[in-house]
Amino acid sequence: MHGRIAITGAGIISALGTGLDETCRNLMDEICPLAPLRHLVSIHSNLPCGEVDFSDSQLYELCHEDKERPLSRSSLLGIIAARQAEQDAALQPGTRVALINGTTVGGMDITERNLENFLKSSDFDSLIPLHLDGVSTDAIADSLSVDVAYTDTLSTACSAAANALAFGAELIRSGRFDVVLAGGSECITRFHLNGFNSLMILDENLCRPFDASRKGLNLGEGAGFLVLETREHAMARGARVRAFLDGWGNSCDAFHQTASSPDGEGAYLAMVKALQVAGLKPSDIDYVNAHGTATENNDLSEGVALRRVFGSRMPLVSSTKSFTGHATSAAGALEAVISVLCLQRQFVPANLRFENRDPQLDFSPMVHTLKDMPLKHVLSNSFGFGGNDSSLVFSSAML
Repeated sequence: MHGRIAITGAGIISALGTGLDETCRNLMDEICPLAPLRHLVSIHSNLPCGEVDFSDSQLYELCHEDKERPLSRSSLLGIIAARQAEQDAALQPGTRVALINGTTVGGMDITERNLENFLKSSDFDSLIPLHLDGVSTDAIADSLSVDVAYTDTLSTACSAAANALAFGAELIRSGRFDVVLAGGSECITRFHLNGFNSLMILDENLCRPFDASRKGLNLGEGAGFLVLETREHAMARGARVRAFLDGWGNSCDAFHQTASSPDGEGAYLAMVKALQVAGLKPSDIDYVNAHGTATENNDLSEGVALRRVFGSRMPLVSSTKSFTGHATSAAGALEAVISVLCLQRQFVPANLRFENRDPQLDFSPMVHTLKDMPLKHVLSNSFGFGGNDSSLVFSSAML
């Protein structure tokens, strides 16, 4: 019998704010930070994004890192969130941990800033090491006071951070590590802003997940990390348990490189698997933090999958991407931290700007934040390109 996976620490930085308290306060007050780009230089500066409102220079200062050290924006964001989680869990220096990071952008912003110079000099050997995703993970590991004995980097697009959390839970269950720091970090770059724009799935206005008038997503950025350990290990060291990670599921329907399947098969399988691992029935879920990107295809596919799982007993549903934007590989981590906050503070975030039900969807997400809700179990969805779909089940620490 495996022990339950306790969450003893959490850290987050996104457009919503820095840290748990600011993030929670802005969610409950329905503060929307999505706005035109302020820090990334792009010809698409008109597009609303969930940009963290710190320059790279300010992020260096927050991290207390040497500005002469080449660190990507993804690394800087990850360092901030991971250190928060480490401190929140009261991990002692020298504690042996594994660090699992979900990212796809990695050091792409460094490449973009320096590409012209590198092309002139043909000094690609010095560029490539800064671009690699794993370098971002190593930078986060080097910044921590704990002993990071193992690192891994997962790049499965928008499900990457959720998969990092699932892998972290499996590492705990395997007995290889007593403590795992897992999550994801991603910054907005010109490359993936332009890439999403070329797919014609970016909205020039604020995104409206699940709304009949939805026209696309707003990109976001940020980082989130959770500290995972068994409940027994947490109790032995006197740690506070914020919540439990009870279930996780991953599937890959491989329907299309960028589109979700019409019947939501991959999403359905991921949710069912996560419920099975958690030992729960669909009726046990009180709230679903939906993937909800506000693209026509994704929202319809996820909606169909939700109905397949829950039938006529649909739980409360909302997409917090209406606050943060879509942080791509880090999205699952941001939403995992938000799910934990929902369980702790007993609230359900709004699905901002939902006004008109899609006639193809027979449910409506939450229009306004609900407070004082008796939440016991939350399902969080993260669905990636190529049909790599992942779901996580979080449970109240009181259970």
